[in-house]
Amino acid sequence: MNFFRILFLPITAPISFIQNHFKATILVILLFALYQNSTTNPIIQPNLMRINLSGAIMNADDILEQINKAKTNSNIKGILLVVDSPGGAVAPSVEIAYAIKELNKIKPVIAYASGTMASGSYYASIWANQILANPGSMIGSIGVIMQSIDASKLLSKIGIKTQTIKMGTYKEAGTPTRAWNSKEKEELQKVIKSTYNMFVNDVANARKLKLKDYKQYADAHIFTAIQAKNVGLIDQISTISYAKQLTAKKANVKNPRWNKKDKMEKFMDKIIQGTISEIGLNMDRLSAY
Repeated sequence: MNFFRILFLPITAPISFIQNHFKATILVILLFALYQNSTTNPIIQPNLMRINLSGAIMNADDILEQINKAKTNSNIKGILLVVDSPGGAVAPSVEIAYAIKELNKIKPVIAYASGTMASGSYYASIWANQILANPGSMIGSIGVIMQSIDASKLLSKIGIKTQTIKMGTYKEAGTPTRAWNSKEKEELQKVIKSTYNMFVNDVANARKLKLKDYKQYADAHIFTAIQAKNVGLIDQISTISYAKQLTAKKANVKNPRWNKKDKMEKFMDKIIQGTISEIGLNMDRLSAY
């Protein structure tokens, strides 16, 4: 018995190792494949860059980093911003908007609504050279909202009371532990109004729309692509293919070479997107922030 075990050891040992270290083996194979590709394929510098803005905008760091790379890379001549986002927090949306504005002064930026371009994600796109939209996309929702819960009854039922020491009349404005009083509501309304006015003014300036007609294109209206074009929020209804062609044309690039993710990054993106898709099956795609 030992004789056969020793005889077949060169075959059984690797199989046993793979079974016991399956994940590590897969990782090694992937890394080897990536190394092989990187050493055998010549490096071709891209001259066009695609930046994806997807999901809720809660942090702008990643997008701003990509915008900065596009700005400082002399090989990149044009940028396509592909948007599928319901919006998000005000501050990061504004950061992206003004970063795109600065970038568009140096290199042409085309924004493309691939699904939803609403609220903060529309704000982020307004300073692009042109805004294009998929025929089935949803555009707009130019508005600002602040929400909180009133958990006072729940806290009372479970026997919890809050204690607060504060200086400043409005320091507790927005608290979820009780109903807001009239003064607090007025104070919060001033914040919302100021932010909304900034949003509308920037849209009017960027899109060359009349501010006095803001009720037509703003006021939190949600538009189809056709409706958005009619009120001036977008320039064209198109496909992603045409958006790429237009980006190359605006950048005066005859031989387009787009930036590509490496294989490991694509692999991880597929896993992440698959997970997000599963989570989002029962969620409303048209929700806006």
